[in-house]
Amino acid sequence: MVKSWVMNPALSNPSSNAISNAGTGTPLSGLPPTFSPLYQQIKSLITQSLQSGEWKPGELIPSEMELATRFKVSQGTVRKAIDELAAENLVVRRQGKGTFVASHHEARAQYRFLKLMPDVGEPHSPDNKIIEVKRLRAPAEVARLLDMKSGDSVVFIKRIQSFDGIPTIIEELWLPGLIFKGLTAERLIEYKGPMYGLFETEFGTRMIRATEKIRAVPAAKDVAELLEIAVDTPLLSVERISFTYGDKPVEVRRALYSTSQHHYQNDLS
Repeated sequence: MVKSWVMNPALSNPSSNAISNAGTGTPLSGLPPTFSPLYQQIKSLITQSLQSGEWKPGELIPSEMELATRFKVSQGTVRKAIDELAAENLVVRRQGKGTFVASHHEARAQYRFLKLMPDVGEPHSPDNKIIEVKRLRAPAEVARLLDMKSGDSVVFIKRIQSFDGIPTIIEELWLPGLIFKGLTAERLIEYKGPMYGLFETEFGTRMIRATEKIRAVPAAKDVAELLEIAVDTPLLSVERISFTYGDKPVEVRRALYSTSQHHYQNDLS
């Protein structure tokens, strides 16, 4: 027998939704009229609350029992939804404390998007040197990757990251100008935490996931001077597109990594 999943109706306000009358085919508020398991519907509603800022990064979210009451579903359904959210690094479970909205300010999160690990010793945060910050019109390729119109405003950032005094990474970033109004070189220099933490706290933009393309390239003369290496030294070229809620691209980042004392590490499971 083939078992089909059906949508359940909900009130128009997700914050006070009750899910009932299974089998009516009526979609949940704010969700597309498609069929999905009930726990995925609950996951979508919780994600809506995260995206709207009902629960801020680092804050405790309601317990599974409270969420089950709120959505009028079983606690097991809520638990399965939160399991997926935790697997996607949107929330963090803490034994004996509850479930919290994930934040880029947590130590464990700071290396999630930086896969360059030292050959010797423990990973640690690099020192940043801001080379340039300016607003400009988006080049066609950057606009395409950010799902913007060519010529729309973007913030361009260029910086060098050093580990133990050794220049190791050159990065160029493009960010949507509309989202990152007020982002200046002075603010980046003043801020001492992770850049994604700044984006999260001051611009309400949390990086959820990213895709990367990696290839080997020789160091050009200007790059070699900045990284204090010989011309044509092999480097890793990494192009990253980062996404926030709703799979919206909000950053294009192109970096060159020197691997004389580091390696790129990606854990597969």
